[in-house]
Amino acid sequence: MSHSQRLLPDVVVVGAGVVGAACAYYAARAGLAVTVVDRGPVAGGTTGAGEGNLLVSDKEPGPELDLALYSTRLWREIADELGTAVEYEPKGGLVVAATPARQDALRAFAAAQTAVGVASEEIPGERLRELEPHLAPGLAGGFLYPQDAQVQPALAAAHLLRAARAAGARLYTGETVRAVRLGTGGEVLGVETDRRRLDAPAVINAAGTWGGELATLAGVHLPVLPRRGFVLVTEPLPRIVRRKVYAADYVADVASGSAALQTSAVVEGTPGGPVLIGASRERVGFDRTLSVEVVHRLAAQAAALFPVLAGVNVMRAYRGFRPYLPDHLPAIGADPRVPGLYHACGHEGAGIGLAPATGLLIAGQLTGKEPELDLAPFRADRFPVADGPS
Repeated sequence: MSHSQRLLPDVVVVGAGVVGAACAYYAARAGLAVTVVDRGPVAGGTTGAGEGNLLVSDKEPGPELDLALYSTRLWREIADELGTAVEYEPKGGLVVAATPARQDALRAFAAAQTAVGVASEEIPGERLRELEPHLAPGLAGGFLYPQDAQVQPALAAAHLLRAARAAGARLYTGETVRAVRLGTGGEVLGVETDRRRLDAPAVINAAGTWGGELATLAGVHLPVLPRRGFVLVTEPLPRIVRRKVYAADYVADVASGSAALQTSAVVEGTPGGPVLIGASRERVGFDRTLSVEVVHRLAAQAAALFPVLAGVNVMRAYRGFRPYLPDHLPAIGADPRVPGLYHACGHEGAGIGLAPATGLLIAGQLTGKEPELDLAPFRADRFPVADGPS
């Protein structure tokens, strides 16, 4: 390939969050000429407002869990390559049950997961404090998930993009995509930003909560909705929480389609010292208002799990919007309606965990490789257009 040809990108990735970064990373490593464009900074959207969860523990058997297990392996490879830069911690997750009935439900959930490759170990109530000495007494039990891990999401996105740029990718931040250019046959020709025209036969929609808007620019329907979530950050502390610890209710909340406010405590320490406390979810559009009710509920639930946190200062609360699709599965891969359009959005709160598999599967499609996973459940055209043709 000549130098002049190489200047034209083979693919434009719209979105510089962790999913777009993973798409760029794997596409560039596959030898494609990649350009990434984002209307804000790197990790300026959902990625920068996430906890960095790499979870298999909260997913029932099905396409999303298959994707998570695949990504778990890929995150280990990325961590081996990028070292401690992304703060990868394979610390495991601990799901706890307050009552014997909840423990029974966790046991059944874990048994179904085991059949598809999830490792877990039942922990009786009297042993919980061996694993987490500061847990509240009197819990019925829990399950330990050694495959659960953690990264610092903004660092992960930045370092994946740095590696992509080392492989030749270009990055334009602070530029909004105004149009997806289509040919006479409806095929992708590239995009136009408010500053430049980028010609490419492929465009990857990694625009997160704005993925539906980007799809509309390409003339297709993709019903991405924002689901707001808050995370509390405490003052720096000694490592009083060793793993990611959450109550059994969290699994049900993740799977719920309710628009109403739901909160369930997810508590974890970080290498830097602060404890992160999530997780809330509600559909309120793009309302960025700080909800005092959410902050109080999360703090109370965290203190119920870890009484030592009751006297700890919360330094700040940050909020973000998780890109939500109605059936809780992301849209991944080629859009059969528009040749050259690929989707990598709608991962809700799991995008950081699912990013590597998403990026590698799309890079495989772009280069004609047989996918490791069946992408049919993630097809972007699976949603009917409720209000007629768009």
